[in-house]
Amino acid sequence: MTAAQRAMTQLESWPNLVSGSPRCTVGRSYGTPGTPARAGYELVHFHCDDAADVCLTRAAVDRLRPQLKHSSAIRVRPGASWITVLLDCDMDIALLLTLVSVGLKAHDDALAVSREEGQQGRTAGCPSPPCDWEVRAQPVVHSPLATAAPPPSTEGRRGLRATWRAVGRLIPHGH
Repeated sequence: MTAAQRAMTQLESWPNLVSGSPRCTVGRSYGTPGTPARAGYELVHFHCDDAADVCLTRAAVDRLRPQLKHSSAIRVRPGASWITVLLDCDMDIALLLTLVSVGLKAHDDALAVSREEGQQGRTAGCPSPPCDWEVRAQPVVHSPLATAAPPPSTEGRRGLRATWRAVGRLIPHGH
């Protein structure tokens, strides 16, 4: 079983997520409930067996960027709401699940703000921003945040722990 399959198995158990075909039609997506064949707000896309794309808000990506740059498993495009998590081991899966939780909280917060502003009708069908696979008109190259070689395994693990600590402060626990 690949790391992506193990991650999808875990996401299937989350009561507030549904799986379906992504808008980009490549792979599998998980998101908030929508139509039976497709998630309402797509939070994560599995386009291949060794990576997953997670939709966060740009503000969340900017806020987490200092911690994300320490992980060799994360790829971020400047100005993007989607980040890529390379899946190789169980720690990468745990990082992915944590970031999906951050994306879910960011989406819930955006819906709450829009409801307070009286824009409920407009946000009910508000889709997630297009993923990189939908924007194929121009070539997209995922480059790591740091151009240096990946850190040794002990330093890389410390970077993941720092990322998890930072993310843990942003989301309530109990998913």
